[in-house]
Amino acid sequence: MNEFAVLIVNSILLGIGLAMDAFSVSIANGLNEPKMKAGKSLSIAGTFAFFQAAMPLIGWLCVHTIIKYFKIFEKFIPWIALILLGFIGIKMIVEAVKNKEEATGVLTVRLLIIQGIATSIDALSAGFTIAEYGILSALLCAGIISAVTFVISMAGIFIGRKVGDRLSTKAQILGGIILIGIGLEIFISGMIK
Repeated sequence: MNEFAVLIVNSILLGIGLAMDAFSVSIANGLNEPKMKAGKSLSIAGTFAFFQAAMPLIGWLCVHTIIKYFKIFEKFIPWIALILLGFIGIKMIVEAVKNKEEATGVLTVRLLIIQGIATSIDALSAGFTIAEYGILSALLCAGIISAVTFVISMAGIFIGRKVGDRLSTKAQILGGIILIGIGLEIFISGMIK
């Protein structure tokens, strides 16, 4: 296999691995809003795709410029993900319990950006795995990661909407629990490393 093909395959596999948190949060968003319009689904998947591409590039840039500062920050990544996703998850559960008759927590732009950062912050470390790439290869890799994340996130939203339609008001509570669980998973796996 030539070098370009290896880059493509590795980028797709890296994208799949990095997109799993975005997939889970997309399911939670779909659960939370079963009647979500197509435009909102596209903006959610687009936000996740943007952050999943940006974080490895930031990691790559750190490796090539300020590695010593990034190493100091790296130990806080699990804590940041836990706090951000825990906050959003608890907020969803509280809103669902308060508004039992029609629990429809609105995903604001602010919360979507927080979700995007929280689900992709561990992708900063992926900058280390692509550190040997030149700038064009790193950009291509980030583009592939972004495309893979977009497709996977759209699938997650679709699955969440289908299940959320059947679960009604319990869907928002389940979505909140999923977000808290993802935060805990990122935290625990980050602390074990």
